[in-house]
Amino acid sequence: MSKNKDKTPKEKKNKKNAVVPFESEQTESVRYKYLRWYKLDNSAQLFPVIASENTTNTYRISVILNEEVDHVLLQEALDNLLPKFDPFNVRLRHGFFWYYFEENGRKAPTVREENTFPCTFIHAKLNRDYLFRVTYYKTRINIEVFHALADGMGGINFLRELVYHYLRLKHPELQSVMGDGLTSGTSINIEDSFLSHYKRPHKPLYATQKAYRIKGELLRDKRLGVMGVRMDLGELKAAARKHNMSINEYLVGTYVYAIYRSCLKSMISKRPLRVSVPVNLRSYFESVTSRNFFVMIAAELVTEKENYTYEEVLDIVQKSLKSQMDKEHLEKIFSYNVSNQANFFLRLVPLFIKNMAIKYVYLRSAGGSSSTMTNIGNIKVEEPYKPYISNFHAVLSTSVGQSIKATICSYDNIMNVTFGSQLRDVKIQHSFVKQLVEDGINITLETNGVFYG
Repeated sequence: MSKNKDKTPKEKKNKKNAVVPFESEQTESVRYKYLRWYKLDNSAQLFPVIASENTTNTYRISVILNEEVDHVLLQEALDNLLPKFDPFNVRLRHGFFWYYFEENGRKAPTVREENTFPCTFIHAKLNRDYLFRVTYYKTRINIEVFHALADGMGGINFLRELVYHYLRLKHPELQSVMGDGLTSGTSINIEDSFLSHYKRPHKPLYATQKAYRIKGELLRDKRLGVMGVRMDLGELKAAARKHNMSINEYLVGTYVYAIYRSCLKSMISKRPLRVSVPVNLRSYFESVTSRNFFVMIAAELVTEKENYTYEEVLDIVQKSLKSQMDKEHLEKIFSYNVSNQANFFLRLVPLFIKNMAIKYVYLRSAGGSSSTMTNIGNIKVEEPYKPYISNFHAVLSTSVGQSIKATICSYDNIMNVTFGSQLRDVKIQHSFVKQLVEDGINITLETNGVFYG
């Protein structure tokens, strides 16, 4: 990476703490203590601008163990892991023209017993400048990550390694089998894959028409209610095959239908019902980055009549998703976004002006989706650790215009769909579950109790 002309105040005032790119190699002969840095990726640039107590831009990934968590050993595991895991060992800084990540190097944040609602705002200054937190409750370990740091795949990488380090401390017999380093399947690559695969775009591909907005009475104190839907993966596959759909298409289609039936009451809406679906780009572009590398597509239902059947909605959603799931289309989406970042003249605009423009565009476009359903995939662990791990699940924070979101993940033979909602009414979740049961899937429900308070 070339030398950056946008020097931070620290660079100007204190040469002994010069900032250099992460890719730079250091030798023992270097006189100064260097703080490594890198710019935020294209997706990450939005999150620091819009983050607040109400729009936290965090997600949680949790692992359920088969034994209660020892918080002392969990802290030791985090202390051991963080210096090895560069993508999370950073703090957020800003220069005159851009935000950037700088190596943190401080003591790891304190592991705490969970005592608040999921996905609350991460106050970096109260967290040793780190952009993630680790909590525990009984047999569960949670990581909560500010989305500028990494997407779900990056979060899974970190949580999985944290659990491995913890289990080796708790069960020393694993140490001799697995060693003490990072596992071979864990990536700490910090490439900006958006820039690496960027091509000159043609035009914006995002929908501009406002979507149907899900409304209702909110939980008090803007709490996040969590409802987990657990099911057998084999039963889910059978139901999806019955409709000639992939699991992801089937779950998104069922979610769209649940909103249609419970909120629109099968009536015509002037605005389209649009559910955003993040797409992990790594397999399309052979990337192993631990940073953000995804784009949003949408499952859209435009109601031109009343009383769409379940089969009709599934068919519309499947066609909608398939029409967008090709490499060329996905490339055009993120290339358009990156083109603004790559524009020479826009790069010269001061950060405070960029921030005002970004926030204005975000607030105007926030009504483009009714909700989000994201699938972070099948979480795999190394064989020796499996006897100690029961399950994984994940949840997203809500955002402007989206008072409910859903997250999908699977582990072993279990599929979990977790709803994070600020709505007191759970009619959407119940409609979703009812449809799955009618398709022959046995369901187990779990909540954090907020809906009944």
